[in-house]
Amino acid sequence: MAIIKKKIWPELFNLIASGKKKFELRLNDFDIKEGDTLILEEWDPNTKQYTGRTIERTIDYVLKFKLNDFGQKKEIQEKGLLVIQFKN
Repeated sequence: MAIIKKKIWPELFNLIASGKKKFELRLNDFDIKEGDTLILEEWDPNTKQYTGRTIERTIDYVLKFKLNDFGQKKEIQEKGLLVIQFKN
């Protein structure tokens, strides 16, 4: 199992820390899979420094897709995407 570290801005860090946000949407520019550990390091874009706060989460599920996997590249580029979180 791998350990992956990524920057996260304070607003999103706080949502994850509070338990409200239980997902992460990222550019697919690194390898991550179920069982890996993601360490999110809070990054302050104003000071351009890490704050020292971190959150560690074990990955339960990874969905990878390309913009045209569902034949909707044009619509996605025009309207964007939604990420919807369900309550358990």
